[in-house]
Amino acid sequence: MTAATPRTVEEQLRRVLDAVRVLESETRPVEAAAGRTLARSATAAHDIPLFDNSAMDGFAVRAADVARASAEHPVTLRVVADLPAGVSDDPALALGEAARIMTGSPTPTDADAIVPFEDTEGGLADSLGDVRVLRAPSKPGAFVRQRGADLRRGDEVVRAGERLGAFQVAAAVAAGITEVHVTRAPRVAVVSTGSELLGPGEPPARGRIPDSNGPLLTRLVTDADADVVHVARVADDADAVRRVTAEAEALGADVIVFTGGVSAGAYEPVRGAFDGGGEVEFTPVAMQPGKPQAFGMLPSGALVFGLPGNPVSVAVSFEVFVRPALLALQGRAQLHRPLVRLAADAAWTTPPGRRQYLPAVVDLAAGTVRPATAGGSGSHLVGGLARAEAFAIVPAEVDAVAVGDRIDVMLVG
Repeated sequence: MTAATPRTVEEQLRRVLDAVRVLESETRPVEAAAGRTLARSATAAHDIPLFDNSAMDGFAVRAADVARASAEHPVTLRVVADLPAGVSDDPALALGEAARIMTGSPTPTDADAIVPFEDTEGGLADSLGDVRVLRAPSKPGAFVRQRGADLRRGDEVVRAGERLGAFQVAAAVAAGITEVHVTRAPRVAVVSTGSELLGPGEPPARGRIPDSNGPLLTRLVTDADADVVHVARVADDADAVRRVTAEAEALGADVIVFTGGVSAGAYEPVRGAFDGGGEVEFTPVAMQPGKPQAFGMLPSGALVFGLPGNPVSVAVSFEVFVRPALLALQGRAQLHRPLVRLAADAAWTTPPGRRQYLPAVVDLAAGTVRPATAGGSGSHLVGGLARAEAFAIVPAEVDAVAVGDRIDVMLVG
């Protein structure tokens, strides 16, 4: 393959993922491991529920005692115990007896159903003497949460390769898991290149623009559950790129992401710093935006990404190449954003011979997608990113999209 022959997206992504090695794992308290990826599956330390318990506020009863209860023929039971949540009591229930019970309380061994307050004559207001049951439970076991009905001890709660999100943390804690084995977060350096870039608070001027790529990448990296260990902005100077690379390596960066300086112009500092060294390869990819790409590995083992400088190109390139690599470093089972198939709600043109990633807005209820800006997929249209919830993905062989065409859409919002 010559330098002028574009790779397909799949070919470039394969090269990236082939270079990835899963990072080492560590043991962490489960509640301090949120956002990490499990290196080993986490299994339940005990049953969920831990014991039979009531699903309703009402009365624990023998189902046979109230099997014929109705509004016309109520059944009267004597309340012999009161079971608020948190008690461990297991009162005996003889024929014709019941225990008042609250949601979550252990059900007495002698009881096999719950009658909610709503199915009695007095309800909560008259619940500690005799109770008149107006409606029979549908069957034995009604409104009783059975021990182990959700999970049994030893069952897999969270699988290896899954992210420990809020739901997973809750499930793990409920299952008695106190520690988990997770991969450490990748350490990432973000470097914006360009003599035209302004830092925060610097006044705009002719020929100078704010550096939006640094904040963009910092947020995207964090959202991918990686740690940003270094953020820098350098001029169009290959030596400056070499220095900042050394700084990132000294900080233990697993990944260094450059924006700008990778194309074929006269002042391309990333290309100037790495091209010809054999560590980082510069190649066009048949995609729009994001055609110029660089990727390689330094002797330290750090992965280097060189992304184009225009902000939409940065966002697309990150989603297509960098984010999957960061997740792969963590051992994540699912590396890619979800795709949905939606109908185009507007017509637009596409670049010849290149896969298009169009910033888009979606209406999932209507099943439609449309461009986020009237300007289409111009790589400089960073303002439209504020409205983008997705990228519409149009194959390279498609010349134009018509209203009603079905399009693959990557959800990112």
